[in-house]
Amino acid sequence: MKTFLLRRLLALIPLLIAVTFITQALLVASPGSYLSVLTESPSISRELIEQLKVEYHLESENVFVRYWYWLGEALRGNFGYSFKYQMPVWTLIWERLFNTLLLAGAALLISWGFAIPLGMLAAVKRNTWVDKLIGFFSFFGLSIPSVFFSLLMVLFAAKTGWFPLDGMRDQIYWDDFTPLEKVRDVLWHLALPAFVLGTIGMAQYMRQMRSEMIETLSQDYIRTARAKGLSRSRVLFRHALGNAINPIITLFGFSFAYLLAGAVLTETVFSWPGMGRLTVEALFAKDEPLVMASVVLLTVMLVLGSLISDVLLAVIDPRIRLEKQ
Repeated sequence: MKTFLLRRLLALIPLLIAVTFITQALLVASPGSYLSVLTESPSISRELIEQLKVEYHLESENVFVRYWYWLGEALRGNFGYSFKYQMPVWTLIWERLFNTLLLAGAALLISWGFAIPLGMLAAVKRNTWVDKLIGFFSFFGLSIPSVFFSLLMVLFAAKTGWFPLDGMRDQIYWDDFTPLEKVRDVLWHLALPAFVLGTIGMAQYMRQMRSEMIETLSQDYIRTARAKGLSRSRVLFRHALGNAINPIITLFGFSFAYLLAGAVLTETVFSWPGMGRLTVEALFAKDEPLVMASVVLLTVMLVLGSLISDVLLAVIDPRIRLEKQ
């Protein structure tokens, strides 16, 4: 296990270098910079613009020069200051990271919490109206774009008034809330964006769970367990579920990556103050230090998600030995 973990963590180093270099190259190749907007202001002199270029190290259009400077500072733990927010990028990112993890965690709980039992039910009720109804919801979740679904939920909230339209908390009465009321208010704001992300993710895992359960129920050892007179629930949960869920566990890292990618659009539509929305705003503002630091953090989170899925799979299925991989 230790060898496997060390190998995966060491593989993160060249991955980070490749991802950050490509990001820097795209930022350099794209037209304009953060200072382009400032040049349109008549109150800012040309000399000040040139001074800011040197200060922010934007005077060179050579991607290798720009990246080499960024990498040297990053290796010393200095990721710079945000151009737009005028504060250290990590201070800004840590404020938003919890919000994104809260949204992704709630969506993951919804998608897995419904996908596994519904997938099992569809397999057990194969070719019945129950299976077809679950298949319809799965097809709906796979077909509808996350942005369109988010806008539908915003329209639903506007028409019914049951949920807030945007944000993470009440902007007026927040300071007057008790701790319990603050938790309830955050969960209330969290409900719709988590439902959007969770529903879209749930469809994929539901179909996967159904197919794996159907294949598992056709195995000889399941027929043997039934022949021994074991109850249906014991066969399903004790013998079939443990083997059918293994391929689902391997999708954990990908599901986490999918949620983070989907959170970028969902956070923007619902004005959820998370990493996705922050990264989009930084890209539009050409805030290079903030974009680079966000890419580093998101890459690390995706690798850790994949690593957690491998470890969980080894814990659930003792036949798997990570040291041999």
